[in-house]
Amino acid sequence: MTQLETGSPAPAFTLVDQDGKNVSLSDYAGAPVILFFYPAAMTPGCTKEACDFRDSLAPLEAGGYAVVGISRDEPAKLRAFRERDGLTYDLLSDPDHAVHEAYGAWGEKMNYGRKVEGVIRSTFVIDADGTVAHALSNVKATGHVGRLRTLLGV
Repeated sequence: MTQLETGSPAPAFTLVDQDGKNVSLSDYAGAPVILFFYPAAMTPGCTKEACDFRDSLAPLEAGGYAVVGISRDEPAKLRAFRERDGLTYDLLSDPDHAVHEAYGAWGEKMNYGRKVEGVIRSTFVIDADGTVAHALSNVKATGHVGRLRTLLGV
């Protein structure tokens, strides 16, 4: 699976959020959005990344960006994750990893020294016109959001 590149059109999608409501990429048309793909809710690395986005939400929103997390978790687990860690942005469920695949956030990776197929922690900044402004693949959970803020100047 090839990851999207800067300048590519962002693949459209509709997924269910933590509350069971449909959320589409088109809901964010006209404003930039940050999509981050993470392996699993309530795991240490994913919690760190999600909380970093939570803690950086005010400056990101002040810069005009919405934030959306996407994982393979079911809505009930996403709701528990959101409530447990005080996350105030939507978490979307992609159980069949079709959207992960469309964005190149699913594929072969190394996990504890062995090759496995799974979620490739990735972040995409989508411009107001639906174009990929930044495509960051295989990012680290810790420190990633700070580097993203520097990249975006927020």
